[in-house]
Amino acid sequence: MESATTPSTAPSEDQQPDRTPNLPPLIADDGEELTRVHPNYAHALRVQTLILAVPLLIGALVFEGTGLLPGGVVVGPVALILLLVIIRVPNRRFFARGYNMSEDRLRVLRGIFFRSDTIVPFGRVQHIDVNQGPIERFFGISTLTLHTAGNHNASVNLPGLERDLATDMREKIRAHIKRESV
Repeated sequence: MESATTPSTAPSEDQQPDRTPNLPPLIADDGEELTRVHPNYAHALRVQTLILAVPLLIGALVFEGTGLLPGGVVVGPVALILLLVIIRVPNRRFFARGYNMSEDRLRVLRGIFFRSDTIVPFGRVQHIDVNQGPIERFFGISTLTLHTAGNHNASVNLPGLERDLATDMREKIRAHIKRESV
């Protein structure tokens, strides 16, 4: 018997494999489909939440160490609540954040309880930053910050972008601003 072999279908240099898993699309209230931030954003949020939870757990251990209450009465519930928060909250924040960049504006949607839908026209942008903290650097993501004219919501942050994508977005916005100013 002959075995049929299929040629290798490795992506070429022009084609990049999709690194994001198949996630349900994020749909804005007006029906526009938004792009999700990178999945590593949820991992980075989880690490940040863990760092914030450690002092609370240490406080519960110290309180329980005083002997005022029987063992496990404080640490057990605090540990369960913190575990739930560490697992659940970063996922919720990840799924509640999206963006859409068009030719002349950036739309950022965020928020779980209090939703914020911000549209930044590139003509209002004063300067652009791409930032990375140590946790973001570890996960290969960055935060794109647009500083706009005016005082209400003068900065718009878009965390959870791949470093190269954030840099590309910054350059596209910068090119648009240069075209408009000429």
